[in-house]
Amino acid sequence: MPTNLWQPGQSGNPAGRLRGSRNKLSEEVICALLRDFRKHGEKAIAKVRREQPGVYLRCLTLLVPREHKVEHSNAIKEMTDEQLEQSLAILKEMIAKRDAGANAKVIEGEAEVVPSLPPPGSSGTKMPKA
Repeated sequence: MPTNLWQPGQSGNPAGRLRGSRNKLSEEVICALLRDFRKHGEKAIAKVRREQPGVYLRCLTLLVPREHKVEHSNAIKEMTDEQLEQSLAILKEMIAKRDAGANAKVIEGEAEVVPSLPPPGSSGTKMPKA
C-alpha cells in the first residue's frame, strides 16, 4: 500500500475549502473582537472586577505562563572585587551629580519691602461702634 496517495500540492478533496479561507475567518473574528474591545474593553474589565472578582482573577491567572519559574539570585555576591569597585564609583558619581543638580535649583534674590495696610484702629478706617 502506498504511503502517500496524492502528490505534493494536490488535494485529496478537490471540492474542499478554498486555500486560506480558515485564515480569513479567523482574521475577521479577531478583528471584530479587537474593535469591540477597543470600544467596550476597559468598562467590561472594570465591571467583571467589581461584580465577579473570581472570574477576574481567573482571567489574570490564565495570562501567566504555567511554567513560570522564579529563581532568587544574589548578583552582588557573584560580582568580583573589581566589579564592586566600578559599581561603587558609578554610584558615587551619580550621587554627586544628583547633589549638584539639587543646588542648581536654588533661586537667589532679595526680599522686597512692601508697604502693609495700616493696623485696625489707626488713621484711615474706623470700625463702627456697636
